[in-house]
Amino acid sequence: MDDKAREMLKSKIEETIKELEEKIIGLEDITQPISPENSLGRVSRMDAINNKSVAEASLRSSKRKLSKLKIALTKIDDPKFGMCANCKNQIAPARLMFMPESTKCVRCADR
Repeated sequence: MDDKAREMLKSKIEETIKELEEKIIGLEDITQPISPENSLGRVSRMDAINNKSVAEASLRSSKRKLSKLKIALTKIDDPKFGMCANCKNQIAPARLMFMPESTKCVRCADR
């Protein structure tokens, strides 16, 4: 990976981290406990609980991705960055731009 591509990827990771941090703040607000004192009907309460579960799953996924992106950002200057953890071949630059947290090439990730 050349220096220009590395800088582009680094800025993409930083931008994605910022977006994820904002998204996580919003999801944390949505996933607050639903007070039983709220005057919701039974169906509305079930719908609110279901929506909360979906938001919690999205929150967990976002936190996991944020953690992986922060790790990728710390390793981006390493000459081995962008190498597949399994086969040691170079990960396609397009894959890294789409999923900068990737540690495996497409072939190894499919296995």
